[in-house]
Amino acid sequence: MLDVPHSSPQDQAPVRLTSLAHGGGCGCKLAPSVLQELLAGQASGGPFERLLVGTETGDDAAAYDLDGETAIIATTDFFMPMVDDPDHFGRIAATNAISDVYAMGGEPLMALAILGMPLGKIDTATVRAILAGGQAICAEAGIPVAGGHSIDCPEPVYGLAVIGRAPKARLRRNSTARAGDALILTKALGVGVYSAAFKKEALSAAAYDEMIASVTKLNRVGAALGKEAAVSAITDVTGFGILGHGLEMARGSGATLVIERAALPWLSEAEKLVQQGFVTGASHRNWASYGAEVDLPEGTPDWQRHLFTDPQTSGGLLVACAPEEADRLLADIRAAGYPAAVRIGRVEAGPGRVRIAG
Repeated sequence: MLDVPHSSPQDQAPVRLTSLAHGGGCGCKLAPSVLQELLAGQASGGPFERLLVGTETGDDAAAYDLDGETAIIATTDFFMPMVDDPDHFGRIAATNAISDVYAMGGEPLMALAILGMPLGKIDTATVRAILAGGQAICAEAGIPVAGGHSIDCPEPVYGLAVIGRAPKARLRRNSTARAGDALILTKALGVGVYSAAFKKEALSAAAYDEMIASVTKLNRVGAALGKEAAVSAITDVTGFGILGHGLEMARGSGATLVIERAALPWLSEAEKLVQQGFVTGASHRNWASYGAEVDLPEGTPDWQRHLFTDPQTSGGLLVACAPEEADRLLADIRAAGYPAAVRIGRVEAGPGRVRIAG
């Protein structure tokens, strides 16, 4: 079970959670190239033939064949705070972690909390508020927080390990997009830009509220999309940005993803803020890791490239689907509570690359 760490006897005055962390949200992820190097050569076959999804394609979660009909889905995700409100931090981290199950077309069953807190720097009430925020999102998803583990940690860290399930026929991967498919994105982009502005106290209250509404919105529509025969592949867009997670889909599927620049949805102040210089370090690391596999229109300004590589925390789902069903699916997604969802491009036969068009 999860034991909440205790601070020193005197309860400290509240501090900015973000001041205790060198990064925040999914911007803390290792660069894609570093992750590829670390995972190179880790095979998933041999005696593990019931492992349906492992590390081979950088998918959103692992999947295991339970009984020939049902896939058990397992994932874990945790990070440092991108906001100062402890309840919001807990909600964001939990929403982000559960998203991996939805991105596989599955339904979550239960969660375990992962907690690391710098003792003596954060009071007990703050830690409890973080846990309560995460538990509230789990309740919204209809799952219990069944326990967890906590440690004394130099920086505040919180997240979940989540177990889910899906009928094997409904399991959706990031590596099964088909040439000719349409691409749909379910949430607006620009979370990394907003978080960079927030850390420098330059994000408006309205923009903060817009960000929180997005990053605490569960991607539960993924479970419904897993039931659709027209949907060939799904992934969630997080720390590697739309380009990085699109590239994972392209590589795994052996196809080229074409993304229409003008179609991409942005949070309302993202373009203004990025042009003012609010860019995360992860955006630079992302481009350095995979820029050689991306084709941008000639003359693309740096600020726009930073939006394409902007790390999303609890971002939307990138969905590849049959083009003749795309309008219907898009209408269904919007009706399910994702008004920013939009058709952003297509899948073409070709090498595993991403091309920004327009």
